[in-house]
Amino acid sequence: MNVQTLAEEIINGRRLTREDHLEELIDCPLEELCAGADRIRTHFCGDKVHLCAIINGKSGRCGEDCKYCAQSCHSQTGVEEYAFLPTEEIVKDALAYEKEGIDRYSIVTAGRTLCAADFEQAVEAYAAMHRECKLELCASHGFLTQEQFHRLREAGVTRYHANVETSRRYFPSICTTHTYEDKIKTIKLAQEAGLNVCSGGIIGMGETWEDRLEMAVSLAELGIQSIPINALMPIPGTPLEGMKSLTEDEIVRTVACFRYINPEAQIRLAAGRALMRENGRKAFESGASATITGNMLTTTGANIRSDKELLLRMGREITPKYRRKSQK
Repeated sequence: MNVQTLAEEIINGRRLTREDHLEELIDCPLEELCAGADRIRTHFCGDKVHLCAIINGKSGRCGEDCKYCAQSCHSQTGVEEYAFLPTEEIVKDALAYEKEGIDRYSIVTAGRTLCAADFEQAVEAYAAMHRECKLELCASHGFLTQEQFHRLREAGVTRYHANVETSRRYFPSICTTHTYEDKIKTIKLAQEAGLNVCSGGIIGMGETWEDRLEMAVSLAELGIQSIPINALMPIPGTPLEGMKSLTEDEIVRTVACFRYINPEAQIRLAAGRALMRENGRKAFESGASATITGNMLTTTGANIRSDKELLLRMGREITPKYRRKSQK
């Protein structure tokens, strides 16, 4: 496979599927793969890097047994526990991020779903942010009903986050309290309610390269427009605490593969950027077009200031849409 020729074919309309020899993306020269991925990124996404931030809306006490998660009650991590945050605190945090020029902001809660009272608090918080902020709003609250998705949309939410985490094959090795099919059903319900969906996963949990490619293809088949890629940062007290960290080359190759398979999506760097030099510069040069930044639930190894400085040095555009409109 000539990956430069393949990149040109993708730019001209070709899309990779399960029937293609995707394993060749694993073995081809990394620099050539990254160069092709960057051409695809430039063509479909341009130089704008989308920045998003999240707040941990409530912490701990999660009954799911996801092996990577510090908030699972099945792990002994000493994570801080607190109930759903007050609306005023969430709005204040969102406004602070808006001042920093973040594009999107999300409340994230661990757990299978939200209880009725917590869901009402979430709706209240989103409605308040929609009134008072210019940021685009995202939400991440587990398995919701279509009616709940409609209510989030009415409150101002435009995107829902629901990671598939890994491939269908490997998912039972990571979680047993819910299924991969539960994830897919939730994604489709959110889409049917008119919400854009953000869905990706975590690499470095013991999966194979074939699992990573399968995850990328599944996301393409679902029409996912925002794909966060997390590199596992093993947390003491979780079942994956002893996992060996990925190398920068492994992370960068994964990002590039995802760009080839999902050419029009926002490929979003998330946790694990501390495993790369300059907080992921090479990944931004290999197909990544977005990132999670700021004071957040998971550790990226970067902050808003360092991200802005890096991206501006690279000649990337970081001005959010609401500021570009106000400047006209």
